[in-house]
Amino acid sequence: MIERMEPRSHERSLTVLLAVLVGVFWLAGTNFGTWGNLIELVRLAGEVGLLALALTPIIITGGIDLSVGALMGLVAVVFGLAWRDAGLPVWTAAAAALATGAAGGALNALLIARFSLPPLLVTLGTLSLFRGLAEGITGGSDFVSGFPSSFLWIGQSVSSGAPPQAFTLAAVALVFAHLLHRTIYGRGWYAIGWSPEGARYAGIPVGRRLALLYLLSGLVAAAAALLYVARTGQAKADAGTGYELMAIAAVVLGGTAITGGRGTIGGTLLGVAGIVVLQNGLRLADLPAELAGILTGALLLTTIAAAAAAPAHGAAARSASLDTRHTHNGTEPFEMRNSQLAALCAVVLAAGLIVAGSNWWMVRSLEGMHHGLVGGPAAAPSASTPAGRPARAITIAMMPKAKGDPYFVSCRQGAEEAARQLGVTLIWDGPTDLDPGRQNEVVEGWITRGVDVIAVSVENKASISTALRKARSRGIKVIAWDADAETDARDFLINQATPQGIGETLADRAAALLDNKGEFAIVTASLSAANQNEWMRYIRARLQEKYPEVKIAAVQPSEGDRDRAFSETQTILKVHPRVKLIMGIAAPAVPGVAEAVRQSGRTDVNVIGLSLPNMCKPYIKAGVIDSIVLWNTRDLGYLTVLAAHALATGTLAPGTAGLEAGRLGRIEVRGDQVLLGKPFVFTKENIDGFDF
Repeated sequence: MIERMEPRSHERSLTVLLAVLVGVFWLAGTNFGTWGNLIELVRLAGEVGLLALALTPIIITGGIDLSVGALMGLVAVVFGLAWRDAGLPVWTAAAAALATGAAGGALNALLIARFSLPPLLVTLGTLSLFRGLAEGITGGSDFVSGFPSSFLWIGQSVSSGAPPQAFTLAAVALVFAHLLHRTIYGRGWYAIGWSPEGARYAGIPVGRRLALLYLLSGLVAAAAALLYVARTGQAKADAGTGYELMAIAAVVLGGTAITGGRGTIGGTLLGVAGIVVLQNGLRLADLPAELAGILTGALLLTTIAAAAAAPAHGAAARSASLDTRHTHNGTEPFEMRNSQLAALCAVVLAAGLIVAGSNWWMVRSLEGMHHGLVGGPAAAPSASTPAGRPARAITIAMMPKAKGDPYFVSCRQGAEEAARQLGVTLIWDGPTDLDPGRQNEVVEGWITRGVDVIAVSVENKASISTALRKARSRGIKVIAWDADAETDARDFLINQATPQGIGETLADRAAALLDNKGEFAIVTASLSAANQNEWMRYIRARLQEKYPEVKIAAVQPSEGDRDRAFSETQTILKVHPRVKLIMGIAAPAVPGVAEAVRQSGRTDVNVIGLSLPNMCKPYIKAGVIDSIVLWNTRDLGYLTVLAAHALATGTLAPGTAGLEAGRLGRIEVRGDQVLLGKPFVFTKENIDGFDF
């Protein structure tokens, strides 16, 4: 019988590292050591933890399952549509979702166990299949929300002092721990990991053992999807995107050998804890959230290197043929002590914190240089700054849809300008791409931190509004800017321009270029983006009212990516040859559209849209883009912080008719909306006067 390795030394070292992380963030992070944050840590670990538990025995066998994240998306869609469109009771729809997960796992099991196909290739293929099915069913845009509170309870509530995710995660962990460490199934999985052929000679039914694992993986992925929907409040085709990689990282970080034959459930739970603590702690410590990926990668490399150097426990009991892949060129591996591994991991952590600190210092230094270049710090509050500001600096947490989008980079400049003038603490954080689930996580972190005001550019109002309502119930003021949340989930909306004004301006410009007759296409950001959909609603209404012979031939998403807009435009030009105008209504989409039109040589196709002047200036001067519509994005960020400060100090309240907004002068407040002004049309004649 093959003796499995018990990586207890690795788990002890990982425990030491986790304790160091907790200690650092306890000291550096605001409210990190509170019970509320512990609840949030468990909640964040829910879906990834479930996937990691299911992947642990699979990786121990030398296999992999890359499809679990995509299967989450398919299960979420099936669940949502079964409840909303088929009219099934929510728990019956949940049962249908679990059956879908089991079917997905069974497909992997059939191809891997019955036909002996490589798990990597099989699950890479089913990843595309499951995600494609989810997007095909929904058209890439449909999503389901408004689930009953009895279902949302499992993702958003607290029971007996702990979130329901804790009980689900514990139950699944106990099941897998028992199967892996206390049954003949587990011994068989370890044996398969060391040598499938040796396991067969030992009489182990390899096919059936592997089939069970992939079937369980599908079921657990379905359970994770239900938790995801309950936590975020929406069922969408992109649910679970990237979760498979995070789960694999947690498994490997926990000491499971990627080559198979070694690993424990306890180690995986420690790996999940390490990743979640990193993500949460960095956010509460005001360090760049992206540093979590850097540190996780560094820890993974350290773990793999340490595992390769660790002594093979019981190596003498194994045959040379089974042991060759755990040695280096046939020589005996050298020994690494627990203290050495812990020290090495601590060095990695320290290096990461040094990097974060140096980045923070560099950013502050550059800001100081910038202030000096533009004529001093301008820190003195303007005459319109409300008096009686509390001695404690107000903390305003501001979130864009995507941090790297040039549109939001410009907004941030104005926000930081206002923060300096008012002397407030500004936290700028959010997802790196259009991810409603990640926006929820950031808001939950800010609630734990206890900021004064949260200002969010909403990607999906149904998804984030639950978290924003929670923030308001904790006494935190909430502002939506750029795109709105549900009205009961925020105090005010900073409206850069009314959706009607934007839609009608774009529709009028399109109709004029088409001589009031013909077809045009729209390239938007995301088909679920609240503000773009609102603009399109008014575009359609304007066309129906004033330009009945102007038709929209297609609406395609760019997902906030210029290259995607380029490829979507190429498709539009081929599929809809009668289109004579393409309208981009997302900042990166317009130059992507323009480049595709330029390369096509279609001089008969006009380009207009909503974007940043600097992104479109070369195309406008070249005549590829006729015009763009926008507002001053720096002013939008500036006004958002000023309004947030006024809301925190009581200057902005229900019934307020106007707001003194520093260099912007007096701004109109209409109901619960603070209005920046009318949209501006940028053309070849005026665009050189703007630099943002």
